[in-house]
Amino acid sequence: MTKKEFTYNTQGVCSSQIHIKLSGDIIDKIEFTGGCNGNAQGISKLIIGMKVADVIKKLKGVSCGNRNTSCPDQLTKALESVIS
Repeated sequence: MTKKEFTYNTQGVCSSQIHIKLSGDIIDKIEFTGGCNGNAQGISKLIIGMKVADVIKKLKGVSCGNRNTSCPDQLTKALESVIS
């Protein structure tokens, strides 16, 4: 199984980066730098072990306040950049 590890620089949200570890198409670990710590930890714990495509399907397009993106939406952009 191919392991990948990368960092994505976010745009338009409070967190500045998302650190991602994958085993094939399964999420091993997600860490957000900055942002709402409790929400970031919650998202991370919920998606560990999930397939990348399933996470994208569930979280794509989530907004935060009056922004047209959010940390979960930025996570989907990061994941899409890896699978494209």
